[in-house]
Amino acid sequence: MTAPGHPLYEKLTGAWGRTVVIGIPMAFLLTVFLLPFLVVFKISLSEMDVVFFKDVFTWSDDVITLTLRLGNYVGLTQDSLYLETYLSSIKFAAITTGVCLLIAYPFAYFMARSPAQNRPALLMLVMLPFWTSFLLRVYAWKMLLADNGVFNNLALAAGLIEEPVKMMNTPFSLVLGMVYTYVPFMILPLYANLVKMDLRLLEAAMDLGATPWQAFWRITVPLSKSGIIAGSMLVFIPCVGEFVIPELLGGPQTLMIGRVLWDEFFSNNDWPMAATVAVVMVLLIIVPLALFNKHQAENTSGGRA
Repeated sequence: MTAPGHPLYEKLTGAWGRTVVIGIPMAFLLTVFLLPFLVVFKISLSEMDVVFFKDVFTWSDDVITLTLRLGNYVGLTQDSLYLETYLSSIKFAAITTGVCLLIAYPFAYFMARSPAQNRPALLMLVMLPFWTSFLLRVYAWKMLLADNGVFNNLALAAGLIEEPVKMMNTPFSLVLGMVYTYVPFMILPLYANLVKMDLRLLEAAMDLGATPWQAFWRITVPLSKSGIIAGSMLVFIPCVGEFVIPELLGGPQTLMIGRVLWDEFFSNNDWPMAATVAVVMVLLIIVPLALFNKHQAENTSGGRA
């Protein structure tokens, strides 16, 4: 074992060691994200051949020619379908995030304030859906929401309705499926934030005359802002590009960008256009991520100050 004062120990704990620790995850991100993204970006600038796309680099007579086709990006701005699809994806993702927050915050608050011996069991209940297949869980909602499904049959048997209510292939079924799927991703960051909160701050607020509601809004909510932002990002970002849930539970009124990507790749066989749609979608996702990182950096620097 290397002892303090040893030259190797000084290297591992000094600037060289920090470089290695930071460099490993950076190399991982470069390999699994940046390089594939650059490949997709290159395809988006290519021209479609009969069945495939042409390479942007061509070699002829010892000359390398770079041919960039920007027509896909221009077409993206001129076709209203893509703009409406992006806006629809952002709208449904924002609605899902808001509903998840309304459901997850009370649940996470209850978990954080429950006795310590009960918290592992509550955490297990939150993560229990992950023990089964995501696809099976989404298919189960089809059986529940269908015109002759469980919910309609129970309501008909109880005399609450006279004919089946249309729930499948509607915005309601889409949002319900996404909320059910992603609400654990909102609960876990909120719980991790709330469980670390110093309860003496609430006691001090009560001593100063604050009501429980005032203490909640002025102390608990502001202190849990990081958990709210982290949970919102974990829900919003995958919802924007969601494909399976809109395909199984949504309908023509719930067109999202994941479905457009599928159609361009496999139905139209237009890989450059599909890559263009994917690049723009990634850029839309990077914006909230950048805002989140900025917020985290400000909080960190403020806490150190």
